[in-house]
Amino acid sequence: MYDIIIVGGGTAGGSAALYAAKAGKKTLVLDGNASMTKRAMLYNHYGIKEITGPDLIRIGREQAEHFGAEWKEEKVTGLASSDQGVVVHTETAQYEAKHVILATGATAEVAGQSGVKVKDGTEPRIKTVIDVDAQGKTNVRGVWAAGTVAGVSVHTIITAGDGAKVAINVISELNGERYVDHDLLK
Repeated sequence: MYDIIIVGGGTAGGSAALYAAKAGKKTLVLDGNASMTKRAMLYNHYGIKEITGPDLIRIGREQAEHFGAEWKEEKVTGLASSDQGVVVHTETAQYEAKHVILATGATAEVAGQSGVKVKDGTEPRIKTVIDVDAQGKTNVRGVWAAGTVAGVSVHTIITAGDGAKVAINVISELNGERYVDHDLLK
């Protein structure tokens, strides 16, 4: 069983995976390889003069894997509650975690089909988003959402920050106390 499964490997999912794995949580990313960022050229990402979307995604994945996150290219088809957390179904397998973070970008289809409450989106071309509270929790126990699918702006700097925020909230819940991750210069 995983501590955290993240559905989606774009900037929100990758950022969540980085924080979760660095915190020592057993982390799995299930990525359908459909991130909007893979088509982007970024000149407005704070701290980076310019970077392609594919490079941003690749570097984020490398960072998360460095800390132990597992990454599988699989399309998620549904979620179901279990006694110990949430079961995530893919086209070929199923995985179980204490918590799941949905970071599916422009699509809330799997969430809506799995009983997660959705609502109208406000971003251009984003019709439906997952209804979350300020922490990123949904109406389904153990299911959280981050990034564009959780109603935040499609800009990568914002979705990455939201992925980190939600991961920190999940880690805090798992730990039973507020989690903070600050590295210092050596």
